[in-house]
Amino acid sequence: MDLLLTHGYFLDEDAKELQIMRPYAPLGILYLCSHLRAKKFEIEVYDSTFGSFDGLRSLLQTNEPAVLGVYANLMTRANAVKILRVAKTAGWKTVVGGSDPAEYVPEYLDNGADVVVIGEGERTLEELLTAFETGGALNDIHGIAFRDAEGVVRRTPTRDQIADIDAQPWPARDAIDMTVYMRRWREFHGQASLGIITARGCPYRCNWCSRNVFGNTHRRRNPKLVADEVEFLLSRYSPDVMWMADDVFTMNRSWLVEYAAELKCRGISVPFECIARADRMDEQIVDTLAKMGCFRLWVGCESGSQRVLNAMERGVTLQQVESAVGLCRSHDIISRMFLLWGYEGEDLSDIQATIDHVKRSNPDVFFTTVAYPVKGTKFYERVTDRVVNEKPWATTSDRENRIAGRHSRRFYKFADQALRTEVELHRTGGATTDTTDLRRSLLEAKRGLAESFAEVEA
Repeated sequence: MDLLLTHGYFLDEDAKELQIMRPYAPLGILYLCSHLRAKKFEIEVYDSTFGSFDGLRSLLQTNEPAVLGVYANLMTRANAVKILRVAKTAGWKTVVGGSDPAEYVPEYLDNGADVVVIGEGERTLEELLTAFETGGALNDIHGIAFRDAEGVVRRTPTRDQIADIDAQPWPARDAIDMTVYMRRWREFHGQASLGIITARGCPYRCNWCSRNVFGNTHRRRNPKLVADEVEFLLSRYSPDVMWMADDVFTMNRSWLVEYAAELKCRGISVPFECIARADRMDEQIVDTLAKMGCFRLWVGCESGSQRVLNAMERGVTLQQVESAVGLCRSHDIISRMFLLWGYEGEDLSDIQATIDHVKRSNPDVFFTTVAYPVKGTKFYERVTDRVVNEKPWATTSDRENRIAGRHSRRFYKFADQALRTEVELHRTGGATTDTTDLRRSLLEAKRGLAESFAEVEA
């Protein structure tokens, strides 16, 4: 074995996901696996999703040391660090990549990593494995960081991204046990879902979003080749539904129309869900999605205040979002909306504007979270002198960052309560439903918002 790949997400440690149970295969490292296997390297994958830390530790301590590659993100930093430390102690050469390591190079190098991969990993790992085998110089490999013999952090030039992603082999799903994913889905939902990627990257510049792996690019696969993969997945795994895991599936109108035609020509019809931007949706696009079998569409909205959306550099208008949700409704597509509280400068009027916006849009489902600054984003840069995370770096993540001087968490809990109760009141209309409890909850939320308005994070 030349390389063992893993990702450090253990489903059994995720209480929320255990309730939701919507696991998807780790396509990122499976793409790495297929690329390297095509280059004649011997690659194995430890899929930690249905594994355990103890199981992985045992593997690392009892097998002949080789090279370990760990993918790390906001959710998995703590586990990634533990895995790297175990592997390093057991004599493995260690490599880490993903969105989080790119912003914390010294920290990862100090916590068990020999090399940090920055950006796309396929070609970088290909060169790294060759260098490890032959004793070649790391300085010659673009897209990495490491410590030299004197302990100084060295960063090599940025690696060019893969221009022709059609030339990349499909992710090596055969490297993991796909049957357990299908079984868990069917046990919990009565149907199974598989994920597929049709493009890499997003060209938009929302200033709270990290772009460390794919940058501001959008590289899309040939629709016929995507249809080939869908056809294979249906034949091999028999999924009931599919998840189009692109950042923005509706980015390119002509591509979508051509892809839909390709599926129709082959007689392929499988229900799917995807993510879209409101400014990339109109009657033709939504009609095409519906005819293809789209049953659920996730729309990023973030705020019902146009002033806040502009500050985020979101690039959409409230009218576009409301129109997009309405188009979903008219085509019987379930709409799910994302909302962010706590963006810099948000005040009570913006919160009320968000409530009014959700009432007007009336999505089937909406989710809220309090914005957290991720290192490397414009949002982080704006508040960097006020970012607070009191836990040790290796045990926490940017998701737990607080912003000193921002409204308290209690304030945003009342914002959530006000949003959900006011929207529910709006939906019921009070005509045939006893709304006494809802009105009481809304009054409590509005009072709480006013009382906690002056409370700020320390």
